[in-house]
Amino acid sequence: MSNNDWKSRLGMVYSTNPDYKYETAEEVGCRTLEPSAQDLRVWLDRKQRAGKQVTLVKGFVGSDEDLRELASMLKNKCGVGGSAKEGEIIIQGDFRDRVVDLLLKAGYKAKKAGG
Repeated sequence: MSNNDWKSRLGMVYSTNPDYKYETAEEVGCRTLEPSAQDLRVWLDRKQRAGKQVTLVKGFVGSDEDLRELASMLKNKCGVGGSAKEGEIIIQGDFRDRVVDLLLKAGYKAKKAGG
């Protein structure tokens, strides 16, 4: 970290102690559970998407990098676009059955949920 990283110190109250050194809290990465310990739910969603259907995969516990990696695998196998953010994967189109099959083959616990 550079000494001039002022954005990480916004809201900081400075000390008059000449020996004081500001320390930023290290962001602890979320530990990704093993695939067999994950309990994923696959939903079909149409809300706020101009009538288009998307397949949602919710319940992933782990780092954003691992989430993006799983989303990339699902998008490639389904041959469609999508995204991964905030702990859920969005796959364009209705691919619930195929996504559940792919997740089960990859070792995840997954099942279709409401929608």
